[in-house]
Amino acid sequence: MSKRHLFESPDGLVVKSLRGLIAYNPSLSLDETNRVIFNTTYDRSKVSIISGGGSGHEPAWAGYVGNNMLAASVAGDIFASPSTKQILAAIEEVGSDEGTILVVTNYTGDCLHFGLANEKAIANGHRSRMIICGDDVSVGNKSGLVGRRGLAGQVGVLKVMGGAAGQGGSLDEVYDLGMAFSQQIVSIAATLDHCHVPGRTEHGMLAADEVEIGTGPHNEPGYTKLSPPPSPEELVDQILRYCLDENDPDRGYVHFELGDETILLVSNFGGMSYLEMGALVDEILGQLEKNWKITPARVYSGPIETSLNAPAFSVSIVNVTRAAKNCSYSAQQIKEFADMRTDTFWESMAGSQSHAQRRPRKEQFVQAPIESKKATSSKDLIVDPQTLEAVVRTACNALVAIEPELTKWDTVMGDGDCGETVKTGASLLLAALDDDKIAASGSINALLTTLEDIVESKMGGTLGGILGILFVSLRTAIENNYQLAETEGPVRLWATALSSALGNLRRYTPAQVGDRTVMDTLIPFAEALGSGGFDSAVEAAIKGAEATKTMTPRLGRATYVGGMSNGKELPPDPGAWAAMVAVAGLKEAM
Repeated sequence: MSKRHLFESPDGLVVKSLRGLIAYNPSLSLDETNRVIFNTTYDRSKVSIISGGGSGHEPAWAGYVGNNMLAASVAGDIFASPSTKQILAAIEEVGSDEGTILVVTNYTGDCLHFGLANEKAIANGHRSRMIICGDDVSVGNKSGLVGRRGLAGQVGVLKVMGGAAGQGGSLDEVYDLGMAFSQQIVSIAATLDHCHVPGRTEHGMLAADEVEIGTGPHNEPGYTKLSPPPSPEELVDQILRYCLDENDPDRGYVHFELGDETILLVSNFGGMSYLEMGALVDEILGQLEKNWKITPARVYSGPIETSLNAPAFSVSIVNVTRAAKNCSYSAQQIKEFADMRTDTFWESMAGSQSHAQRRPRKEQFVQAPIESKKATSSKDLIVDPQTLEAVVRTACNALVAIEPELTKWDTVMGDGDCGETVKTGASLLLAALDDDKIAASGSINALLTTLEDIVESKMGGTLGGILGILFVSLRTAIENNYQLAETEGPVRLWATALSSALGNLRRYTPAQVGDRTVMDTLIPFAEALGSGGFDSAVEAAIKGAEATKTMTPRLGRATYVGGMSNGKELPPDPGAWAAMVAVAGLKEAM
C-alpha cells in the first residue's frame, strides 16, 4: 500500500475533485455548497434518479450523472455519507413531474440520511422513492439485521434504471425494475492490500504474504485471509464459488439456471493495472463458462466503484432472467437498457469526449445560499448562560481531544471516519459559541437549533445521521414538555425529552443495547437520568461504552468483523465512546 498522495490533505479535496470531473461536459453543473453534481439538460417529464455516498469511490457517483443515467449525485466526505441537507438539495435541483428515485448502497449512514431526505421530500410534495442495494455475499447471513453491504453491483442497477427512465418508464416501472435487478446480484471483493486515506495516520494493511477475500470498500476487514496467496486461477475459483455455490447456506442468495441471461461487472478498486485487469476478466469468463455454464450477455470492467488506491477488485454477477420475472420488463428489454448510450464521465472514456458547444467553465459552478437555522419557538428551557457555555465548551474540547483514538478504533472496525466526524461537529459548535454567542441567552432551543444546523450541513456518516434525528427530536420534545422544568424540575424535563427523542430515533434504526453502537451509551444514559439523576446517568453511560469492548456487533460496519479477535477485547465502539466522552464532559464542567 502506498501512503503517498499528490494532495496530502483532504481539506477541500472533494469539491476540487468534483470541479475537475465535470470539466468534460458543459451540461453538468456543481452546487459547491452541497457538493451536488446535476445534469442541467435532464428531462423533467421523466423519472429522475439520484445516487451518492462517500467520496473516494470515483467515478461513483458523480461519474454516472448524465442523460440516460443519474440526474444528480451527492458527495460526502471521504468514505462518509452525505448529509440529509445535501440530499434534499439534489432532490430540489432535479425535481421531476413523474417522480424521483433515490438509489443507495447498504451502509447505515447512507440509509439514514437518504431515508430521512426521502421522507422530507415526500412531505414537501415530491413523488419520491428509495432503493437500498446490498450485494456483497462475503458477509453471509451473519449480517443479521444489517443485510448485505453494497459493492459495485449497484452501478449495474443505476445503468438499467437510467435506461428505463430515459425510455419514458413510469415511476412504478422504473422502481420495480431497480428493486428486481438489485435483488439478483451476487458480489465479492478480493484485496492484495488496503487503501490509504489522504491525511490519515491510522490505516490497516495486509502482510506481504496475505490476500484478503471480502474486504469492504472502506477498508473494512474481510471475510478471510489467505496465506500464502493463492494463484490467480485459485483465487478466481474461490471467488466464483462464494458467489454461485447455492449449496452454501450463508451465500446462496441468487438462483441460476442453465440458459439464464447474466451481466458481469469486474470493478478495479483503483490500484490494479489495466494489464492485470484484462487478464483477470479473461480468467473469470473462462471459469464461468467451464465450471458454471454461464456466458454473460454483457461485461463491464474497469474502475466502476473504486476505493482510492487499493490494489483490489470486486466481481458482480447479475441474473437478468430472474430480475425480469419480478418487474414489467423482459430480459431483452433490460439488456437494451444496459446498452443505452449515456454522456456520463464513465462512458465518455474517462472524460475524453469532446463537445462542440462549450460554455464558460465558471458557469458550471454555483454556490447555493447558506442559511443558518434560527430558534423561533417561545417554548424553551432557559438555564444559566455561564454554566451552559462552560459545559458545552468542556464537552466539545473533550471530543476534539479524543479524535485520534476514535479514528484509530474506527480504522480497526470500520472505515475510520468517526473521529473526524465528531471533531468536525465539536469544532463547529465551538466556533458558533465564539461567533454567535448562542449560549449568552441560556436558551436550550437556540443551542439545539445550532446543533441541528451543524449536523445537517456538515456531518455525514452514520453518526451524523443518528445525531441529526436525535437533536431535532430532542428540541421538539423540549418544546412539547418545557413546563416540566417548573413543575418537576429540569432533570425530569431532560429525561422525558431524551426518552421521547430516542423513541423517535428507533423509527430509523433498530439498534438496542448490546448491538455495539452509540445506543449502548445513549439508552442507559436516558434510562438512568429518569430514575436516578444526572450523576447516575453519566455512570451508566460510562458502563455502556466500556461494555462495547466485548460485544459482538449486530449493526453497522463492525458487523462484518465480528465481536472478538483471537479471544481479545476489541476497541470500544467509537460512536458509543464519543457519546460517553461528551456526557462525561458535561459532568466535569458542572
